[in-house]
Amino acid sequence: MADFHARYFSQALTRSVSFYVYLPLDADRNANPEQFARPPKTVLLLHGYTGDAASWKLDTPIYSLAAKYNLALIMPDGENSFYLDGEATGRQYGTFVGKELPDFAHRAFGLSGNREDNFVVGISMGGFGAVHTGLAYPDAFAKIAAFSPALIERRVAAMRPETAPDGVANYEYYSLMFGQPEALAESRNSPETLVKELMQAGKPLPGLFLTIGTEDFLYEPNQEFRRFLTEQNVPFHYEEGPGTHSGEFWNARLEPAIRWMLDLPEQG
Repeated sequence: MADFHARYFSQALTRSVSFYVYLPLDADRNANPEQFARPPKTVLLLHGYTGDAASWKLDTPIYSLAAKYNLALIMPDGENSFYLDGEATGRQYGTFVGKELPDFAHRAFGLSGNREDNFVVGISMGGFGAVHTGLAYPDAFAKIAAFSPALIERRVAAMRPETAPDGVANYEYYSLMFGQPEALAESRNSPETLVKELMQAGKPLPGLFLTIGTEDFLYEPNQEFRRFLTEQNVPFHYEEGPGTHSGEFWNARLEPAIRWMLDLPEQG
């Protein structure tokens, strides 16, 4: 298994950071030769709330799928940042995952920096991060796949200092991650704002794959975003089915999402 644990000094976070990389160097090329007739595509994988850089490799079948479909994987540690740029020095997490880290990994590991060869994928908080990152850097990523994304910007925008903690975090946390809630609706921390900006500028949006379980506690925020995309005439691929906010649901939909990213037909 060509699995690397790399480290470098991040200007965006003003400290040394580490991340994992998987390269399909030792994969069985004869098992899926059509996928190995091209250079590997690169997938940036963003973990969820309370996760870390190792979450994807430990909790999902992504390595076996990467070997099957000739994918290079980049797995950073986003802490609990929602992958957004903060105002404080050393909190430029959006810049870190959207530009700095991919640029470094492309150079260090000889990966393509072309838009069509790069995808961003995330689960839960990382699903929000994938949607936001792909929209904030549309020239860097061709496609986005988000599993049960925490598209909670409308909920956060309605919060005030007296708002009680929601079972995940408190008002102070959300204010630190998203900025002042009352300004969030028009902020570039909102994926909806980024969609509107790109459409007004006439720029192409990355392809978007969304999936969530019907019993997931984030189901309604996803429906709000789905309705928004429909109102804006933004094309997207959407899947739902019975399931909660769980690895069982996400892992079952990981290969279909990869096949969608690679423009392969759905499996029978």
